[in-house]
Amino acid sequence: MSFGLSNITSNTSLSSRALILAGLFFPMVFTSVACKSGYPVSARNNPGAEAKEPRRVKIAHAAEIAMEQTVTVTGTLAAYDQATVSAKVPGRVKSIAVDLGSVVRQGQILAQIDDQDYQLRLQQADAALAQARARVGLPPEGKDDRIDPEKTGTVRQAQALLDDAQVKFRRAEALVQRGVLPKAQLEGAEAEYKVALSRYQDAVEEIRNRQALVVQRRSELEIARQQLADSSIHAPFDGVVQEKRASIGEYLAAGAPIVNVVRMDPLRLRAEVPERESRNVHVGESVRVTLEGDPNVYTGKIARISPTITAQNRVLIVEAEVHNNGQLRPGSYARAEIVSNHSSPALAVPANAIVSFAGIDKVILVQDGKALEKPVTLGRRSAEWAEVVSGLKTGDPVVIDPGNLQSGQPVVVTE
Repeated sequence: MSFGLSNITSNTSLSSRALILAGLFFPMVFTSVACKSGYPVSARNNPGAEAKEPRRVKIAHAAEIAMEQTVTVTGTLAAYDQATVSAKVPGRVKSIAVDLGSVVRQGQILAQIDDQDYQLRLQQADAALAQARARVGLPPEGKDDRIDPEKTGTVRQAQALLDDAQVKFRRAEALVQRGVLPKAQLEGAEAEYKVALSRYQDAVEEIRNRQALVVQRRSELEIARQQLADSSIHAPFDGVVQEKRASIGEYLAAGAPIVNVVRMDPLRLRAEVPERESRNVHVGESVRVTLEGDPNVYTGKIARISPTITAQNRVLIVEAEVHNNGQLRPGSYARAEIVSNHSSPALAVPANAIVSFAGIDKVILVQDGKALEKPVTLGRRSAEWAEVVSGLKTGDPVVIDPGNLQSGQPVVVTE
């Protein structure tokens, strides 16, 4: 019996010790778990213990200001002029002074056709003109081809014969009236007079024909001179060579292309304005043009507007002339702002007060000492201001450069 009681006492002592150890162990485990969770027990019991310090911010008030009213469009830049420079006269290419990308000036020689044949034609035409001038009594050299037919030798000779025949006819007529000469001699004198008159008229016509031949030879000389000049191909305007299409030694027919030249300044911006904005666009309005990857802003003016709206996509085609400083290239895709009104009232806030995320624009207001997010709908924008179409009213305080400021966070406004 004593053995049994001692065993019971011993087991009871072991159980008591186990309970004591368990009572010590579980609080340690609980404390360890609480520490790993990152939230101290005191913090959970007192949520305001870790309240953030108020953030210092600067504010601006939404106000009505005068802003530009613009129409945003997209389009393509094109060369103002583009010409295929061709040979005006046939011949073999003697030289080409330009190639792809060459900058040319108006009147500059681009290519030369072998002109030996045209020089010979010019000499031939010059000689023919001198011969024609000599036949009408003019000196071989000279530019004045006017002449009085009555002063030429051919006409003066015919005039002398006509005067003699007329005198003889009148004398015979007087003698016949007095009965001195028979009537037959009068008829002979009259016939001689008519022949002389006809020869005089023929002489005048001959001189006029020769005079016309002088004019013709003069025209042939000018044509030969022009053909010689046309053997040199000149640039029609200031521009850049887009393509070289002929080679030295190649025989070209009249009209065969030699080079393509494009005018680079100004450029044409051909853009499509939506029908709803078409009434706000007029000739002479300013245009600001930007290109992808180019930080520069290029300026221009609306120069031409289509008289109709296209039925397929309901847009108005406009053309603007854009000044090119050498950085723009025809064919580039461009984005443009057409300034339709330079001073239009708008409710606006500073551009650096706008926060955009996932396509949503918002501002941070200050209300009761705390930040308050406010979604807004934006309209026109500039480098300094952004128009607020809806979401704010005049005088609302907005935080400038809010950064990561969140709604509900305490703020302190500083000057």
